[in-house]
Amino acid sequence: MSPALPACTCLCLHLLLLPLHFTVFAADENVDFRIHVENQTRGRDDVSRKQLRLYQLYSRTSGKHVQVVGKRISAKGEDGDKFAQLIVETDTFGSQVRIKGKETDYYLCMSRKGKLVGKPDGTNKECVFIEKVLENNYTALMSAKYPGWYVGFTKKGRPRKGPKTQENQQDVHFMKRYPKGPTELQKPFRYTTVTRRTKRVRPTKAHLTQ
Repeated sequence: MSPALPACTCLCLHLLLLPLHFTVFAADENVDFRIHVENQTRGRDDVSRKQLRLYQLYSRTSGKHVQVVGKRISAKGEDGDKFAQLIVETDTFGSQVRIKGKETDYYLCMSRKGKLVGKPDGTNKECVFIEKVLENNYTALMSAKYPGWYVGFTKKGRPRKGPKTQENQQDVHFMKRYPKGPTELQKPFRYTTVTRRTKRVRPTKAHLTQ
């Protein structure tokens, strides 16, 4: 059995290990997690349940709301208009979303020429947008497939082509608003009551003779 170390020796060893402990802790404090967050944001979240939101997009330039009327996209909708109610589905861990009209089930998409169109199938990356909250508290929607191209509208509510848009333009600034009146994102599930089947009674001769 080895002899016990003197108390002064143990104290010296403890003091020698302290700088190493603080060095490791300081290194952990300086870890940059932004790269990890960006990588998680780029990838689709196929594990978690999709988050659905219902709101309107108020255009800063037209003074109206974005409408998805089938294939046609505009920013001419009044507050509470059925075509201006949008269902927004979170597509990743971050801020990538898919937007579709609640009334038509058509998705807001951007073609390779930068034109805003409505499509019944929103699985294509052309229908994915990145929500960016700006310093003026407005929201901009940048195409995930075509970086630098934004959803934008003129004063008359007509769509602007992606290559002609920039983040600092008022044409691409939107404000999220809840629709007027009661809204229902999904119809409530109604339970049905299951009862025991009643035994079928055969008619008797007495009933037949009556």
